[in-house]
Amino acid sequence: MTAFRLLRYFSTVLNSLRYILETHPSGSDSQGCGRFTSLRTVTEKSLMPLKTIIFNVLFVFILLSHIPAHSFMSDTEIASFQKEIADKPVGERIALWAEKFMGTPYDPDPLGEYVTKKVIVADERVDCMYLSFRAVELAMSISPDEAIRIALDKRFINKGKLDGKGNVVNYDDRFQYGEDMLDSGKWDREITKEFGEVTGIKGARGREKVKMLSKATMLNLLKTSKGLSALGGFKNGDFIFFIKAPEKRKVGEIVGHIGIVKVEHGEIYLIHAGGVKNKGGKVKKERLYDYISSMPFAGIRVSRFE
Repeated sequence: MTAFRLLRYFSTVLNSLRYILETHPSGSDSQGCGRFTSLRTVTEKSLMPLKTIIFNVLFVFILLSHIPAHSFMSDTEIASFQKEIADKPVGERIALWAEKFMGTPYDPDPLGEYVTKKVIVADERVDCMYLSFRAVELAMSISPDEAIRIALDKRFINKGKLDGKGNVVNYDDRFQYGEDMLDSGKWDREITKEFGEVTGIKGARGREKVKMLSKATMLNLLKTSKGLSALGGFKNGDFIFFIKAPEKRKVGEIVGHIGIVKVEHGEIYLIHAGGVKNKGGKVKKERLYDYISSMPFAGIRVSRFE
């Protein structure tokens, strides 16, 4: 049932409910004095259709809640775009795929909707980690099916496994921390040190220290050179891992957010799924300088697929 038909049906149900209430008012007492309308005063004859209507209203609400919040691309459209950009460098392809997700609502599921549903593809709502996964998988493949095969490698510490129905059976082996993605070697080469002097910050979960570019260093770099990309700095498709200060970590997480670089006319932008679980958000693109100026993170690490 389409969303339009559901909404039209919902409107009909509400009109019927209004009709029941208007044709069976709570009535007046024998003196003609009106009383407050209450369902308790509806006659037994009208109560059954009223119950049916209330049930239908709830039924429509349930159906509407399961309509995807955002329609992404069909497999045919994905395959067509993969073919269209196949000759571009991998970083460019990553950035172009990230752009395709712009406007996609933020995933409210604490685990990630893809994890809860045990699926590889859940493009209707995304968080920063899923956006990173999916942009790479689509950029490094030439078909939707190949993107799934790549996902079974890039999303997992070891290797993802599917059952006969295509459901993931071992998401407990997935990357749950951004620093694990970066340090695994599966997310290609870390290039943090190529941008400037790095600073050590307290690590976690077996890491004594982590090297990063501090927020102050990044702001100085961006102020002194809009053309970091032209100087061999940031390139399309670079991944920025935003580092949390030790006092702000909740479960030992070092990386608090991930975004993807897009360079346009010498200006550096960040494409990222910005939001808070259960509080909304969406995938957006903003100037990297603006984001870093106001970000709550201590610094960054950077990786590049080549």
